[in-house]
Amino acid sequence: MSENTAPYMLLFHDSSPSCYAGLSPEQIQQFLTQWNSWYDGLIAEGKLDHGRPLEQERRIVSGARGERVVDGPFAESKESIAGYFLLMVKNIEEATGIAKGCPGLAHGLVVEVRPVADCCHAAKSIGLKSMRETVPV
Repeated sequence: MSENTAPYMLLFHDSSPSCYAGLSPEQIQQFLTQWNSWYDGLIAEGKLDHGRPLEQERRIVSGARGERVVDGPFAESKESIAGYFLLMVKNIEEATGIAKGCPGLAHGLVVEVRPVADCCHAAKSIGLKSMRETVPV
């Protein structure tokens, strides 16, 4: 990471599992070409660290000891995360500008822009700046 950049995550929310169902194979290929050009351009500019789509299958683990496990996909989850990009950019405005260029927006995709934290909120709550730092005694 350069001194002038920080990590930001783009989270792609699929507004509907069938948002591309009405497209012809040619239209889907055109969309994929646009997506790949966008992705490759961000890589070439040094702004994209990596990104991947996510499968719809998922598992939710909860409970104090992880005793509750629920398999998905879930019908009530209309905006599940469909994929992500990890960007290295100057600020949230630059990350938002990149999100506005997403070819999936025209097909109902929603892009969430989030800064990546240096440490979790539990560590921050006791004044730590990293997950591995310890509280001075």
